[in-house]
Amino acid sequence: MVRVTDPAYLVAGGANGLGAATARELAREGANIVVSDLGTAVDGTGSDPEPARAVADEINDIEGASAVAHFGDAADAEDAAAAVETALESFGRLDGVANFAGILRDGMSWSLSEEDWDSVMRSHLRSNFALLRSAARHWRSVDDGDESEDDGTDATDDRSFLAVSSRGALGNVGQLAYSSANAGILGFVRAASTELYRQNVRVNALVPNGYTRMTETIPEEHRPYTREEMPPEDAAPAAAYLLSETAADVTGVTVTAAGNEIGILSEPRQVRTGVAEDGWTVDTIDEAFESIADGYEVSRTERFL
Repeated sequence: MVRVTDPAYLVAGGANGLGAATARELAREGANIVVSDLGTAVDGTGSDPEPARAVADEINDIEGASAVAHFGDAADAEDAAAAVETALESFGRLDGVANFAGILRDGMSWSLSEEDWDSVMRSHLRSNFALLRSAARHWRSVDDGDESEDDGTDATDDRSFLAVSSRGALGNVGQLAYSSANAGILGFVRAASTELYRQNVRVNALVPNGYTRMTETIPEEHRPYTREEMPPEDAAPAAAYLLSETAADVTGVTVTAAGNEIGILSEPRQVRTGVAEDGWTVDTIDEAFESIADGYEVSRTERFL
């Protein structure tokens, strides 16, 4: 992995599953790591500083690796800023941020509570916003010559932000909030990558798959795979690649990673067009719709369940 000397990465949601696997992968590649986590249960309840400390201690046992733990809520503006500051105080620089923070609260559209909806949106979307804003403010201040923000980098250095989404973004029954939040992350990345292009900040999305605590919320007989079949460690190299300057020309992209497969998720785009020179009416749309949609699935049938 081509990289700067002793880069520093902040991994939010880094105490479990895919986040912890990525933190360890980056450390093995020579990076310094801030493991930031609130230590909640899968549904976002409770908090515990020990999981982040445990992963940081594990990384520090790797020869040549260095990590510190940060206990905080990635969706809280002050905690997100403190996580960025932890990287600067501990390692003198910040080269990238990965956000694996997120919770799961299932519910159908007619039964999901407002509290659960808001909590899921907060944990997934607001956390990305809070972390990106804090990191971007720092990087912009460095570029503007603010000596108080100087971390030894400049606008020519590669900076990266990795927002982690989920295959739930494609739409899962019983996971309206989770699917909506993860789909929102993909739009967030498209906008942020354009905004920060001139600051030399790459913003990408990762849609990983692997056995995690969220997998264990599924009844065992319905789980799609075991930990041995789909370990989270298999997706970690893709995250490390997107964060590192090896991927210096890659931005605004959604990458999928599962097992031994890596792919690119297509962007929303117009794939078929119908033109009516005199404009459309309900009746003419009805007459033409089948031909306009030819070759594309336009009915959400039981095969999606």
